[in-house]
Amino acid sequence: MFDFQKHLQKFPQICFQKRWEISPNTMFQLGQCEAIVESLRFLPLSPQVRAEMLRVSLVKGAMATTAIEGNTLSEEEVRLIQEGKSTIAPSRKYLEQEVKNVLDALNTILVDVVERNAISSVTPEMIKAFNKFVGRDLGDAFESVPGQFREHEVVVGAYRPPDHRDVVPLVGMMCDWLRKEFGFAEESAPDFYTGVIEAIVAHVYLVWIHPFGDGNGRSARLLEFYLLLRSGLPDICSHILSNHYNDTRTEYYRQLGNAGKKRDLTDFIAYAVQGLLDGLRSILFSAQNHQLKSYWKNYVHAELDAMRILKPVRKRCAVLLTELELFKDYRLSELLIATPAIATAYPLSSSRTLARDVKMLTAKNLFVVNQEGNYRINTDVLLDQLPRCRRYQLPKGQD
Repeated sequence: MFDFQKHLQKFPQICFQKRWEISPNTMFQLGQCEAIVESLRFLPLSPQVRAEMLRVSLVKGAMATTAIEGNTLSEEEVRLIQEGKSTIAPSRKYLEQEVKNVLDALNTILVDVVERNAISSVTPEMIKAFNKFVGRDLGDAFESVPGQFREHEVVVGAYRPPDHRDVVPLVGMMCDWLRKEFGFAEESAPDFYTGVIEAIVAHVYLVWIHPFGDGNGRSARLLEFYLLLRSGLPDICSHILSNHYNDTRTEYYRQLGNAGKKRDLTDFIAYAVQGLLDGLRSILFSAQNHQLKSYWKNYVHAELDAMRILKPVRKRCAVLLTELELFKDYRLSELLIATPAIATAYPLSSSRTLARDVKMLTAKNLFVVNQEGNYRINTDVLLDQLPRCRRYQLPKGQD
C-alpha cells in the first residue's frame, strides 16, 4: 500500500500543494501575454500566411521538444520530414521517427482541442497516450514499452525518481490535484492565466514523478502543450515554451533542479512566463508584419494605378515595391538581386532602367533615401495612419 507520508520524506517537492508565488512582475507579464493572445485572436491573416505560421510553429515545436533530449536533426530536416520529403540516412532514421511521433502528437492534440473542442481534465490515460505517441515504432531506440508506466527504477543524472511501485498512485494524485487546484470543469476550461500556470506546474510535476522508462520529458511537454491550447493559446504560438526550454537548455535544467531543491515553483514559473511573453511578442510582430505587407501591396497597386505610366513600367515597379523587405535599407546595386522576382523583372543589363524607376518612385514618395544614399520602401505612409500615442517607458524590471 502506498504510504504518502513516507513518500514525502524522500520527495518533499512532490507534495501536491500550491508552493509558488506569482510575483508582481510575473503577474504583469501574464497580463501582457493575455493581451497579445487577444490581439492575435482578432488579427486577420491570409490563408497562406496562417498556414505557413502554423507549419513553422509545428516544425519548431517538434524540433525543440526532441532536440532537448538529444535529437540532432536541424530545423530544415524537420521541415522536410513534415512535408514528406525527408532524405535522412538509414543510420539516423530513428531520429526521423522521433520527430514524426512528436509531429503526429502535436497535430492530433491540435485537432482535438482547437477544431473539435474536445477538452477534458488531465488523466493517467491521457498521459499514457502522450507517451505512446512519443515512443511509437522506435524499437530499441526507446527504452520502455510506449504508453506503459515503468516497472523498474531509473536514475536521471543525479536525480533518482520515486519507486516504480509509487508511480500509479502518484500520477493519480497529480491528476486529482490539478483538477481541484486549477478548477477544471468539463463544460469549460480555466481562464488563460490559470491555464498557463497549470500547464507549467503539470509539466514540472510529471518530470519529477518520471512515470515512464523513457520519453518523460517529451510527454511532459506534450501535456504542457495540451494545457496551453486548452487555455486558449493560438495554434500558431503552440511551440513557444518548448522552443524556449530548448533555446535556454542549461537554464531549463538549472531551474528544474532548483525548483526541486527549494520545493518551490516560483522561479520556474517566472522563467517560463518570461519565455512565453518573449515568444508571443515575436509571433505578434511577425503577424503584424505580414498584415502590414498586405496593406502595403494594396497601397502600392492603388498608387501605381493612379500614375500615368505604361503598363510594363507599372508591372515591374509593382514587383520592385512589393518584393522588398519592410524597414530594410538597400544600396541601389542590391535592389537588382534582392529577390528572384526582382531579378526577373530587372535583368542585370537593366541597371539604368532600375535607377530610373527608383528615381521616379522616390519622387512619388514610394521610396525614401537616407543620408548614406540607401533606399527603403516608404512604409511610413502606412505607419502614419496608425493611432498615435505617446511612447512610454515601462517600470524598471518590467521591460
